[in-house]
Amino acid sequence: FASKPPTIVMMVGLQGAGKTTSAGKLGLALKKQGKRPLLVAADIYRPAAITQLQVLGKQLDIPVFSMEQGTDAVTIAKNSIDYSQSHACDVVIIDTAGRLQIDEKLMQELCDIKSEVHPHEILLVVDAMTGQESVNVAQSFNDALGLDGVVMTKLDGDARGGAALSVKAVTGVPIKFIGLGEKLEPLEPFHPDRMASRILGMGDVLSLVEKAQATFDMEEAKKMEKKLRKDEFTLDDFLAQMQQVKKLGSLDNILGLIPGMGGLKKQLAGQDIDLDGKEIRQIEAIIKSMTPKERANINIINGSRRKRIAMGSGTRVQDVNKLLKQFGEMKKMMKKMKKMQKGKKGLPNLGGLGLPKLPFMH
Repeated sequence: FASKPPTIVMMVGLQGAGKTTSAGKLGLALKKQGKRPLLVAADIYRPAAITQLQVLGKQLDIPVFSMEQGTDAVTIAKNSIDYSQSHACDVVIIDTAGRLQIDEKLMQELCDIKSEVHPHEILLVVDAMTGQESVNVAQSFNDALGLDGVVMTKLDGDARGGAALSVKAVTGVPIKFIGLGEKLEPLEPFHPDRMASRILGMGDVLSLVEKAQATFDMEEAKKMEKKLRKDEFTLDDFLAQMQQVKKLGSLDNILGLIPGMGGLKKQLAGQDIDLDGKEIRQIEAIIKSMTPKERANINIINGSRRKRIAMGSGTRVQDVNKLLKQFGEMKKMMKKMKKMQKGKKGLPNLGGLGLPKLPFMH
């Protein structure tokens, strides 16, 4: 960071690499560190690029600087610095234009922006799915601008990130962040050893632990444990727990971080298991369509109430019945565990409890 704010970060890259989304994710990561970022809409060519950044800014509660149509990118970047100083923003993230391929006009505009605002960091956003072509892209941008770092995106796909090794070798600049998917989660810092583990299919336990530590509230977990012990666990509590788990990301991503589980994703692909969380979203809709009394006591939910809940959540009565059955089985299981823990020391044998299927399994 600059000794005298604002710190200016310039995001560059080809169109479609995920530059605008990465700008928002970087802003979110800095905001979580206590910074006050400003997103700058300097992509004046791609249709809806400015609108996309404004929508991201609104969702993340981060201000976005833009100017009227027809203003050139250099002027927008220059004026954004004055705006940041008058609005107490200490980091300026400039989302620049991209092209489908590298051309002279694009590079000249980026060089002009660099000369005008003197960014402290120039980050190249590279799509990991492009493979070795990303090496040529990185080389061209580095020759023209002098990069300070690289952001690798779309590492949640089939790409293992092998191109990251070549990009580092060719440009000599560090890979600073990686991006996973379109969800609005902060960019993850790049750790070479962890990426090597992912490439080899060995998982990444440290990243999973860090995600869990950042996601779960220990005080809330203790309250939930007391409720479980007293058999006071309601659908409201169940919903809160599901939303906490959902913050870790999709089951697809979580499996990729667990050693030995990377290959399991392909095995599960053809089975009736929900890896992207659609069923979890359906369960959320069903629970949110219930009244507070119904969530607290599922025994009062009769036939007519089930029809109303199904209509309110856009689901079928069978879906409501299925959730209530699963929750009822889970409550019975908790009672069995409680009785077994009273009679025996240590953890109970879970084999004979008849565990209900998880929410993402039919």
